[in-house]
Amino acid sequence: MDSVASEKSIIALDGWLQTPAGLYVRAWEQQCLDSLTVDIFGFNAVQIGLPQLDALAANRMPNKWLLDARLPSRPSQESRLTLVSAFDELPFDSQSLDLVVLPHVLEFAAEPHQVLREVERVLIPEGRVIVCGFNPASLWGMRQGLGRVTGRHYLPQAGELISMPRMKDWLKLLNMGVSQSYFGCYAPACRTEKWLRRNAFMDKAGARWWPYLGAVYIVQAIKRVKGMRLIGPAWTKKPATAPAGAPVTNKRREQQDG
Repeated sequence: MDSVASEKSIIALDGWLQTPAGLYVRAWEQQCLDSLTVDIFGFNAVQIGLPQLDALAANRMPNKWLLDARLPSRPSQESRLTLVSAFDELPFDSQSLDLVVLPHVLEFAAEPHQVLREVERVLIPEGRVIVCGFNPASLWGMRQGLGRVTGRHYLPQAGELISMPRMKDWLKLLNMGVSQSYFGCYAPACRTEKWLRRNAFMDKAGARWWPYLGAVYIVQAIKRVKGMRLIGPAWTKKPATAPAGAPVTNKRREQQDG
């Protein structure tokens, strides 16, 4: 996927997230992310992409940023500090972040492997990364596959769904060991709130009887560094710094302008 297609797919995802199915996914992911991030400690945490979700809402680190590829289309009343940068060239020093959250970023990125390499670079040893993705081995994934034939897509068309085993392999290649993983959203691929509510019982049934077939998943991994073992709290280091109250632009663009 080239950068232009990636930009279009991100815009398409933004619209899809406002649909009943999108709100259903966001509600489950928000609940799961709140539970995962509340007890991850340190100084510096970053959410990359998907500003519709506040992935760090429950986290208590003093420095939290939202990194987006585009400036907000309209002024926001949110207290989150938004930085603007390309996802494959993060504006942070190496080994400066304790937590990075990637909600549906890799599926719509032009260079998903490069994005992950950048995440590995900026994470401290034993730092955490959390990835959200759509599950191709689900009713939604099958509906999306059928849409490639019929032309009626359920999810944004340009996204490339990445299975959880494949995601775990990508993380393992970068020495990031998976510590937790979850599936959710077991209702069929319905377009209306009425039918999603009628099938709400499938969330409990699916979690018990077919747990790996949820429409979305969340994976948490820890950066491992061979030959290094942390002694004492990992958050006793110096906090990372970023321009207070000002967007950070793409480093490559700054170099060209200079």
